[in-house]
Amino acid sequence: MKKMMIAALALVATAATAQVKGRFEVHDMGSFRLHVYYTNDVMNDASFIVEGNDSVVTMEQPLFKDNAAEFDAYVEKMGKPVAARIADYHVGSTADHPVLMAEGMGSFTKGPVYGGMMKGFAGTFGEAMASQPTDSVAEVAFGTTRTIAGTAFHFDRGASTDFPAASITIGGKAYFTHWAPARAHASQLQIASAKAIDAEIAEARKSLQSGATLFIGGHGGASGKEAVEFKIAYLGKMKEALASSPTPEAFVETMKAQYPGLPGEENLAELGKALYNAK
Repeated sequence: MKKMMIAALALVATAATAQVKGRFEVHDMGSFRLHVYYTNDVMNDASFIVEGNDSVVTMEQPLFKDNAAEFDAYVEKMGKPVAARIADYHVGSTADHPVLMAEGMGSFTKGPVYGGMMKGFAGTFGEAMASQPTDSVAEVAFGTTRTIAGTAFHFDRGASTDFPAASITIGGKAYFTHWAPARAHASQLQIASAKAIDAEIAEARKSLQSGATLFIGGHGGASGKEAVEFKIAYLGKMKEALASSPTPEAFVETMKAQYPGLPGEENLAELGKALYNAK
């Protein structure tokens, strides 16, 4: 985990600090509406608003000031109070508002790994970063369902190799994980060992069993069921390539041959290094 955090910091440290503002899309889920905010920041983050009849819930609020201002203005225009702010994997611009987190995540965000990463971001981006949470943090036990803004939020353990945070099923129709499934090559920040491949496959299969029709993540935004099915098949091919390729370079060539032209090909070299270093 520590290596993954360091790698994440190294990745964003090479990017320009100027942020391009994002865009919103809205999904009508029947009993609620899900607003997805694509920040278009250097980490490909996404934030979310679950809109009930009388109030809203925000999730994974943006990390940078420009995005936070745009996100907050959008929430204000909705004209409904914020019933809760959930910070599951990403601690963003909640400032002096109370925050909900999965059990164990509150202390983890203040620990040397996550806390060190955030200090590194502050050193890299400085004033571009939004203020971090300063109010109380309430933790939600795994296996617990909270009904907020008229919508049920079920907190369950996420992928076993990821942060100590939750996968959240929203209204039985949307499934939140750290990484949204996508038809793209994986990053070394997501998959750093053979164990992580198995963990991500197990989590993806669990998400399909939830009955959800929309799959969202703090990186990547929103996808449909077909993206989850692709992810499972892709990770299966990755396991095969890892087992049959004697070197990282051979692994990369095998993955390119299996998925020619797939977006994210630039990630494969670092992914290969991470997987073979973990052997």
